[in-house]
Amino acid sequence: MKTVILAGGFGTRLSEYTTQIPKPMVPIGRHPLLWHLMSFYASYGFKEFILALGYRSEDIKQYFQNYRNSHSDFTVDLSNGNIVYHAQSAQLDWKITLVDTGADSMTGGRLKRVSQHLDDEPFMMTYGDGLSDVNLHDLQSFHQSHGKKITVTAVRPVARFGEMTIEGSKVSAFSEKPQISEGWINGGFFVLERSVLEYIQDDSTIFEKFPLE
Repeated sequence: MKTVILAGGFGTRLSEYTTQIPKPMVPIGRHPLLWHLMSFYASYGFKEFILALGYRSEDIKQYFQNYRNSHSDFTVDLSNGNIVYHAQSAQLDWKITLVDTGADSMTGGRLKRVSQHLDDEPFMMTYGDGLSDVNLHDLQSFHQSHGKKITVTAVRPVARFGEMTIEGSKVSAFSEKPQISEGWINGGFFVLERSVLEYIQDDSTIFEKFPLE
């Protein structure tokens, strides 16, 4: 099963980083966020990726194009350009298709633009700026069980502010930023049937609007 990652947004909410790099390339430890996300999928055996790029797409392309050189010890023969790699730890068995889907395309438009690299089988999809511990095998099995076009992972986020319980003029309980009890939101880890692409008109289609609604 292929995995589509939408990695083309402007990342305005992380503007202190994303004026220089795309949001999926913000570092977490020694690797960018995108690498951690792909490693998570790969740990479940999903190792074929399609990256829908947009803003600063060249940064992501260069990262993967230079990945082996950046993470390996090697000997280069400058007389002929031959390179012999010594360290095997950097080798990954991922297959990555990088597609520039336009700087201004919406999420649905990006998905539509990578359709030529999809086959008729269901595929995984997520956003390039979110990590999770969702069980991807359970997600896949659940999708296969219900026969619908889309499976979406729902989450309850932590509230932005502290919560108070008030009785009359007295605060009887206070909880600092609890997990909200209602209001499930899109957690961003999908399984899609290819037929979902029929609901996407063009680059201006927001996947979370008409297709999902």
